[in-house]
Amino acid sequence: MALERSGRLVRVLCAFLTTLTIVVAGCSESESPRPDSNVLPATGAVRPQPEPEASRARVVFLGDSLTAGLGLPREQSVPSLIQERVRAEGFRYEVVNAGVSGDTSAGGLSRLDWSIEGDVAVLVLELGANDGLRGLPVAQLKRNLTEIIMSAKQRGIAIVLTGMEAPPNYGAAYTSEFRQTYRDLAEEHDVVFVPFFLDGVAGIASLNNADGIHPNAEGATIIAQRLWGVLAPLLEKHDQ
Repeated sequence: MALERSGRLVRVLCAFLTTLTIVVAGCSESESPRPDSNVLPATGAVRPQPEPEASRARVVFLGDSLTAGLGLPREQSVPSLIQERVRAEGFRYEVVNAGVSGDTSAGGLSRLDWSIEGDVAVLVLELGANDGLRGLPVAQLKRNLTEIIMSAKQRGIAIVLTGMEAPPNYGAAYTSEFRQTYRDLAEEHDVVFVPFFLDGVAGIASLNNADGIHPNAEGATIIAQRLWGVLAPLLEKHDQ
C-alpha cells in the first residue's frame, strides 16, 4: 500500500514538474527576465496593503503568486480561507496575505521588515518557486530563507516553512539540492515544516487553473485545509 502511494506521489510530482518545464521553455532566451522582473504571471499587486486590527495578533503569509492567489478572487486565496477558519474556530487573529506574484526569495527578504511589522504571531513562509523557475543558485535561496527565518525568530514569531519543487530541466542534481534545502532549513532552525506547499494539488488538472501551476478554488481549499492542521496548534499557543 505504501509503495502504491509513493508511486502515485512520484507520478504527481513528475506531472507538476513537467508543467513547470514547459513554462520555462516558453520563455525566449533572447528575452531573459531582469533580476527583478516577474517569472510567474503577475497579479498586479505591487505591495500588499493590510489593514491591521490593533487588538489582534497577526498571521502573515509571505509568498509569491501561490500565496497571492493568482487567478482567484481575493477571498478564495489560501490566506483568506485560513482567515475564515480562524474566525470559525473562535481565534482572534488577523490573517494577512503578503503574497506578491513573481517574487523570488530575495524579493521576499527585501520586504520582510514591513511585512512583519507589529504584533505578528506566526509567519507562513512560501517562497522559492520563482528561484527554481529561473534556476537561481540554491545557495542563494538558502541564504535568503535563512535571513527571513532568523529575523522572524528574533522577533519571537513562530514560523511555518513550506517547501517547493524545482523544474527538472536544470538537472537532477539541482532539483535534489533544491528540495533538500527546505528540509535542512527546517531541521537547522527547528521550525514547523510542510514539505510541499502544493501537495495533493500539483499535477492534477481539475485542481488548477488553465496554466497548470496555480491552484483553482478547489485546489486552494485543499491546501488551506492541510495548512490548518499545522497552524492550529501554533494559534492555540499564542491565543490571548
